[in-house]
Amino acid sequence: MTPSVRLQEMIRVIRSARTQGEERGIIQKECADIRAQFRQGDNGERSHSLAKLLYVHMLGYPAHFGQMECVRLIASPRYSEKRIGYLGAMMLLDEKQDASLLITNSIKNDLSHSSQYVQSLALCTLACMGSAEMCRDLAPEIERLLRASNCYIKKKATLCAVHIIRKVPELAELFTPSARSLLSEKNHGVLHGAVVLITELCEHNPDTLDQFRKLYRLLLLFFSYHFISYSPEHNVAGISDPFLQVRILRLLRILGHNNDTASDAMNDLLAQVATNTDSSKTAGSAVLYETVLTIMDINSESGLRVLAVNILGRFLLNNDRNIRYISMTSLQKIVQTDHNAVQRHRGTIVDCLKDQDTSVKRRALELSLALVSAVNIRSMMKELLIFLSTCPPELRSQTTSGIFNVAERYQQSFVLHIYLFAGGDVRDETVPNLIQLITTASELHCYTVHKLYRALVKEISQQPLVQVACWCIGEYGDLLLKGECEEIEPVTEDDVLDALETVLQSHMSSPATRGFALTATMKLSTRITDNVDRIRSIVSIYGSCIDLELQQRAVEYNALFKKYDHMRYRRVFSYVQLQMKAPSGNVIPAHGLGQVTQTVVLNNPNKASLPCLFLCSCLSH
Repeated sequence: MTPSVRLQEMIRVIRSARTQGEERGIIQKECADIRAQFRQGDNGERSHSLAKLLYVHMLGYPAHFGQMECVRLIASPRYSEKRIGYLGAMMLLDEKQDASLLITNSIKNDLSHSSQYVQSLALCTLACMGSAEMCRDLAPEIERLLRASNCYIKKKATLCAVHIIRKVPELAELFTPSARSLLSEKNHGVLHGAVVLITELCEHNPDTLDQFRKLYRLLLLFFSYHFISYSPEHNVAGISDPFLQVRILRLLRILGHNNDTASDAMNDLLAQVATNTDSSKTAGSAVLYETVLTIMDINSESGLRVLAVNILGRFLLNNDRNIRYISMTSLQKIVQTDHNAVQRHRGTIVDCLKDQDTSVKRRALELSLALVSAVNIRSMMKELLIFLSTCPPELRSQTTSGIFNVAERYQQSFVLHIYLFAGGDVRDETVPNLIQLITTASELHCYTVHKLYRALVKEISQQPLVQVACWCIGEYGDLLLKGECEEIEPVTEDDVLDALETVLQSHMSSPATRGFALTATMKLSTRITDNVDRIRSIVSIYGSCIDLELQQRAVEYNALFKKYDHMRYRRVFSYVQLQMKAPSGNVIPAHGLGQVTQTVVLNNPNKASLPCLFLCSCLSH
């Protein structure tokens, strides 16, 4: 390649490269030629060289050495060079670089240029990469151009004013008078920019919002007149000017928020737009979605809010997953305030759980959980459990925890089934909650301990399930050994101890799970008589465990077998109430060693419990 090669030829050669290494070689050689041309000064090829460098930058290769060349070309009197210079400044410069400050004076001069095209280049560049300092210096020039007679310049200046307000909010007052007059313009581009500018002004300054509150009547009249008439040049898929519709609806939402008078005036127009807009096209869906957001954000009538929810419900049937996603996101936000209206679309929402897209499934899951109530708990739980059996791994934990929380709130009988089905995916903080539920359901103790024991024998990798099972075996082991449950085979003492010993020795058991199993083994020593020596042997092994929690428990439990063995069988029944404080600070009644240990483990299962020696001293008194 030669230095005089044109941009088209360079692109063709780069694209013909067969390997990445060959492409890098071509670009390195061309960049060296571009540097050489930049050093030669004004040779008429600077703009072409910068254009080639911009293409190199678009491919992801370094092009920072062309920044100063952009500054030189912007200062050039020729339009062709200015155009490439401004384009390069927008691509290679940003507000964090010192070189951007060098073009401030050139932009100021070009804003007063006689050619509207040169002015346009300066306005576009300032709107693209203008820093806060540049905006402060050039804001008066932009405000002057907002009052220009040229609609082309006025449109560019309006969008540039929006950028200035975002960078320097305190300059918003400078553009407020001009923004109001721009709404009377007939040019479509100027009108669109005026709506965007007023929206930005109202969002940044509450005082400015109060000044523009009365504009809602003008916007409503304009909306009705403009969109009833057909505008073919701004028509998109049969929808008349959807971009301007969306912008005006967004501005109406801001003006009508917490304003009863404006909200009442908007109701009829919003109902008309929501009813007459075709949702089969993406442009129509965009207008309807913005209409829904406006209805929900202003003080609209209840019937209109139901209509908005129904529109979102229709979006759930759309083939476009993006539309379904934004529909469920919006329904999630309003389900608490309009629960009954959203409840009507429960079937469609549940069907979205079968979608192939994981993000849609996640939104459908969150919305389905929010729709569960005491009335529909059984039908919704059935659907959620079906989803749990087929959901992707990344959603399994969220699904299980969500179902558990819902079941705990409305239908506690489902909680044990959820643990048995997917206990490994339940969060650890739910373990004390389930233990509390089991404690209060005395009529299910026998059934629960048998079910959890069978689950423990079958699978010990699900740690939350194992922890609850160990607690139940330790507390209700006598029911397990008696075999009083119908259609359930009785269990021997050796079977129970084998299961607990397996948990203690398994590499899958966490220290917290081993703590549950060790405490359960000790509690069984007051319920069985033939295997006390085996229990003593199991407990003594962990007296030298590397885990301090297990070591402390084992040492204290060993002390019960030795120095305090005469108290181990002592039980305190209902005629004696021992009041003591648990780690949580709540006063609880304890019925013997088993119940005391149960309460301590329930309130603080993962930390060191009250020392057993202290418990023994309490019992002895």
